[in-house]
Amino acid sequence: MNLIAALILIPMHALAASQAVDTSVTPLIDFGAMALPDFVVLNNTTLERVPFEKGNARLVHFAKVNWPNVFFQAPNTPWDWSGYTGVAVSLFNPGEESVTACMRVDNAGGDGQQHCNSAEAGIPPKGHAVLTLRFNTGTDDQLWGMRGVPGLGPRGIGPTLDASKITAFQVYLGRPTTTCELVFEKAWLFGKGKLPVAMPFIDRFGQYKHAQWPGKLTKESALQKRRTAEARELKARPQVAARDSFGGWADGPQREATGWFRTEKIDGKWWLITPEGHLFFSLGVDCVNTGELTFVTGRDEWFAELPDRNQGSFAALYTEVQGAHSGSEIIGGKGWAFSFYRANLIRKYGDNWGEQWRNLAYARLRSWGFNTVANWSQADVINSSTLPYVVSTSISDVRPITGGTGYWSKMKDVFAPEFEARADAAFQWVAAAHAKNPLCIGYFADNELAWEGFQRGILESPTDQPCRQAFIADLQARYTSLPALNTAWGTTAESWDALRTPGTPNPAAKADLDAFLYRFSRRYFDVVAAACRKYAPHQLYLGCRFAGPPTRETERACAEVVDVMSYNLYYSTLPADQWVGDRDLGKPIVIGEFHFGALDRGMFHTGLRATANQKERAECYAKYVRSVASHPAFVGCHWFQFVDEPNTGRWFDGENYNIGFIDVTDTPYKEMVKSARRVHAELYPYRYAQAQ
Repeated sequence: MNLIAALILIPMHALAASQAVDTSVTPLIDFGAMALPDFVVLNNTTLERVPFEKGNARLVHFAKVNWPNVFFQAPNTPWDWSGYTGVAVSLFNPGEESVTACMRVDNAGGDGQQHCNSAEAGIPPKGHAVLTLRFNTGTDDQLWGMRGVPGLGPRGIGPTLDASKITAFQVYLGRPTTTCELVFEKAWLFGKGKLPVAMPFIDRFGQYKHAQWPGKLTKESALQKRRTAEARELKARPQVAARDSFGGWADGPQREATGWFRTEKIDGKWWLITPEGHLFFSLGVDCVNTGELTFVTGRDEWFAELPDRNQGSFAALYTEVQGAHSGSEIIGGKGWAFSFYRANLIRKYGDNWGEQWRNLAYARLRSWGFNTVANWSQADVINSSTLPYVVSTSISDVRPITGGTGYWSKMKDVFAPEFEARADAAFQWVAAAHAKNPLCIGYFADNELAWEGFQRGILESPTDQPCRQAFIADLQARYTSLPALNTAWGTTAESWDALRTPGTPNPAAKADLDAFLYRFSRRYFDVVAAACRKYAPHQLYLGCRFAGPPTRETERACAEVVDVMSYNLYYSTLPADQWVGDRDLGKPIVIGEFHFGALDRGMFHTGLRATANQKERAECYAKYVRSVASHPAFVGCHWFQFVDEPNTGRWFDGENYNIGFIDVTDTPYKEMVKSARRVHAELYPYRYAQAQ
């Protein structure tokens, strides 16, 4: 999942309902004042002072360009905000649609990835919101291992920030598809203050203890009542109408039936085709599994009740883990972790809970109108699936590009001698269980690779780095000598070993870097595709799940090789014009991840797209799916994920997002289910008509 940007949007009513706000604040900017400070800079934005509620504010107009922003530049010396926990801005959205707003806080050299904390979220229509970013200072935290915490919101995602040397912050829009307006009211700094929550704050079911909301589980006996009620509902509505046995459009045009999933472009529009020859749009849910673990080591006072670790029905739900990616440095990234969701499944279904839950998962997905078990789903769910599914694999144990950067890890070096063998082994292993199953649509290989950190990292790597050696060989073949390259690039390298990428590459350097990026990318996709087709010749190679659109060179290389391209796209709706015209890649596309979250059911973080409440979350789901179905290049979208993340953070990176169709008590969100059934039932005729 793409974690470079993640912050919280805290609707006022949600705070009042569930969390106490830290009141140790220091005003920073009053946007209703007659004159704003000189450090306010406008980039592709304009503003006007307007009457607002009981005073005045600034209405900011954002242009339809990339990254329009209101930029706050430290005047002479950096701001010292070391006495504070974070910065917040109160906003109002006067429009009819949610607006995706972002915040970034910089040290010197902040560029959106390095030396900054950044974030993004959706501002609800006709609603107030407080956009809050908690500094990631790398210091110990009493409420560690959670992306969002009660009262303080999320920790800014990005490198460690020095709060004593803040050079700038900004509020911006990423890539707005229309002009937008937001009302800016006030900005302030909030202090550490006292711990914003009383201990313990998690109840025996894994829920937030200090709040109430509709559907909160208070008695274990209610689980059986919910189980019975849902069984009646699923029996009454087993699936949406007009589907073939694979979830394709039974009432739609008949195409050639090959016995396997394939792709076809019909009247200018891409489709997947089921083994029976029907049009198929992949509606999937990621992570159909029994939930993530959360650390309990070092957190005894957080939990009202934890089961015995050594005996009883719940003892097996404890696991000793190590090697956490982020968030648990205070315990060295290792310790005991527990699953509250699985504990609730035992309470609800008894000793045979695993099989009963799995069969119910298939019934739920089919009833809700989904037709795909999507990525990251657990092995038994995939291996026993009665629905079409996708499989993922990862090419591991390949030398990384030493000078590269990346959130999850550095890019693997595709020129390393072991790369081909490792790709072959990855597909040999995964295809052994699935290559003969017509329910298997195809294979993703890798996820959110660090393409963005690769290009500059080539020449920052040691001289024995295989990709560096390949690039130097290309440059030596192109230029007659090192002085000739220095002249072309505007560099002063004294040897080929000393050559580095210029800080701002000139056109000649950029052209050479782009040419090698294409060569590198093409080698990656060629090698992986060969392995996929060797071991799974009847199924589709679904790409590498880009974390948003990469550079054109990498996209072009991918499109020339894969069967279906894949992106994880956390947008409010799919930008209609991003994959058309000269950006048309000539291949179908599937969205591997998207989601929306809210704070009205006792959780502390909305995820990467925030909404005001469950009603708006459900509405946003339907809008997003329709926007994807309207685009002729897209053949599916997969929601991330089946179950909410643990309130106290999944163990390996602290994510604790309200992004499930089901909560920690195994209770479906009724709003999401209703919305999904409605939009899925109409999707095939809608898409067929929209994209004509």
